[in-house]
Order: sequence, then C-alpha cells, then structure tokens
Amino acid sequence: MTAFEFATAGRIVFGAGRAAELPGLLAGLGSRVLVCTGADPERHAGLLASLELPAEVFPVKGEPTIEEAQTATAAAREHGADVVAAIGGGSVIDLGKAVAMLLGNGGNPLDYLEVVGAGQKITKPAAPCVAVPTTAGTGAEVTANAVLASPEHRLKASLRSPLMIPRVALVDPRLTLSCPPPVTAASGLDALTQCLEPFVSIRANPVTDGLAAEGLRHAASGLRAAYADGGDLGARADMATCSLLGGLALANAKLGAVHGLAGVIGGTAAVPHGVACAALLAPVIETNVRALRSVDRGDPVLDRYMTAAQLLTGRPTASIEFGVAWIRETIALFGMPGLAAFGIGPQDADDIAAKAAVSSSMQGNPIALSHGELHAIVLEGL
Repeated sequence: MTAFEFATAGRIVFGAGRAAELPGLLAGLGSRVLVCTGADPERHAGLLASLELPAEVFPVKGEPTIEEAQTATAAAREHGADVVAAIGGGSVIDLGKAVAMLLGNGGNPLDYLEVVGAGQKITKPAAPCVAVPTTAGTGAEVTANAVLASPEHRLKASLRSPLMIPRVALVDPRLTLSCPPPVTAASGLDALTQCLEPFVSIRANPVTDGLAAEGLRHAASGLRAAYADGGDLGARADMATCSLLGGLALANAKLGAVHGLAGVIGGTAAVPHGVACAALLAPVIETNVRALRSVDRGDPVLDRYMTAAQLLTGRPTASIEFGVAWIRETIALFGMPGLAAFGIGPQDADDIAAKAAVSSSMQGNPIALSHGELHAIVLEGL
C-alpha cells in the first residue's frame, strides 16, 4: 500500500441547530474576534448578536482578492483580533483562513501565494479560525488552502498549508435552508465534483476513498431533492455532509482536471466556481475515461468511475456512461448555463488549457491529459 498522510480540522461540530454553539467555541479560543461574513451581514444578525467577544465584522462581497485579504487582515490587526470566525460560503471561509494565516505568520498574501507570489513556506500556525459554512459546496471548512483572485494576472492562486486548516468546522445544515435554487445547484455540483475527483485521483488512499464514496451517496440522495425543495432539511443535511466529506477527501487526495480548468476559468472571467465545475464535469469524465481505455482497458480507475456511477444513480449495474448521463440530466434539470454565458469563447480555450496544465489541482487527475484534450474540454463546456 502506498504511504499517505491525512490532516483535517482539530474538531468538527455537525448538526442542525449547532450554530448556536459558536459563541462558546470562540470564547474558548480568543478574546477579540474578526468575523468574515457575506455581503449582507444582516442575514446572520441573530448569530452575530449572540457573540460574547468584542467583534469586528468584515463583509465579503464576492470571491476574495489579494487586496481584500490585505484589507481584512489590516482590519483584524487594528481590532486586536486573536481569533477569526468565517460565516458564509467558500469565498468567505477562504478569506477567513487567509486572514488567520497572516495573523499568525505576518507579511502579506503575495509572500505566500503559489504561482503569482513568492510561494514562501507557511511555517507558523494560523490564528484560531472557526469556519461556519452557509452553503453546501466547497468543503472549505476542512481544507488546507485559501483561494485568492489576482485580477492583475487574471488568475486565482492558493495560499496552502496544513497549518491553515480551521481549528473548528461548525456545520449546521439549517444555515443552508435560505440558499436559492441557483446557489443550491452550483454549490451542490461543486460538492459532488469534490467527492468524485478525489475518488479517482492518483493520490487517493483508503481514508479518502471511504469519505469520497460516502459523499457521493449523500449527493445522490440530496442534490436533486435540495434543489426541488430548499426547505427539505434532510436533503440539506445530505448536501452539507457531501460537502464536508468532499473537503476532507480533496484536502488529502487532491482534485483533477475539472478543478484545474475551473480555477483558471474563474480568473479569466466572472464565472461562479460551481457553474464552471458543472460545465466541465461530464466532458472531463468522458475525456479521462477515453484516455484511460486507450492505454489500458483494465485500469482500476475505470472501476472507480463505474463505482461512482453506481453510487450516484443507485443502480448496482450502472455503467460509466449511465453515470455521465445522470450527471448531464441533473445539469439540464438545474438549467445550468455554459461558460459562454459569462463571456468565455473559443479564443480563450488555448490560454485556459495551457495554464490549467500546470495547476495544482491537475496533479491529482488519474491520467495526464494533452493540451489538445484540455482545449477540447473547454470548447465543450461553452
């Protein structure tokens, strides 16, 4: 068996209604808190009012940039914050993790960012961070990186270290009940992808296998149901579980071509991450499967793709093709737009393919894809 490591949050607190425990969790970790929230902090007015520590609230209006991380960190330092709470979607949690890391290590994001920065190693623990997701998609509450956009470079890049994993992941499915159908669809398809890619990753291990497979089961039972009825707490809990398990898996087994391409696309145009994943998921699966079969029709990764198809469809004899059809049907049911709706065109495919080929996420893909294959995937995603 290949050697492996596994790292995650020091504590995971999961369950409907457990967001009420946030004040006590924060009080046990620090004395003054920076709270990162979405663009409308009033959505969480009751939770914020319950905090027992002096709090500075920093709203995050969209996917965080390098400049926004610098501004938020300056606000935290001015407030004297020694603990961070991130209440929101993946963007909010990523910013919270970035601030916590910078509070612990000093400097600015460009000192540590991959690709566009100096890539300096993060050597000191981040300030304590409690991550409270309000969408079921990114699994950022248990991952070891924070994605920041660099408009100057038209790229997204990561701060990355096991020292950045939040001290506590507080997951309350009730907080996702207000997510509108488009957000439920996009974040849910991201969560599904983040279970599938680690499951077929070349860095998969026995721990991530179990987590990813269980995540796919929860996606099968919860994804369409949560979209159809946002008030279905059982479906919301399924998707919160799927997202959490996907985060645990990807943090330890990496992702693949879907995320390798989606990260570059998100830096090229204002394409929501989950929408990009939805546009690319089926083409990437089909391209990977075709490439794997051309090399070795008995490759064990093909069996993993078949198992994933069976988990998603609930059919014990489902083929890979049947699983892809289920994914395409789900995307059509949700009315997900293609990349062209956000201004991505054929003229962008060559640059996206070239940049994606050297991305961190691509390192987990089960087979190396050529520039031509990546280019074709982008065109199909339009």
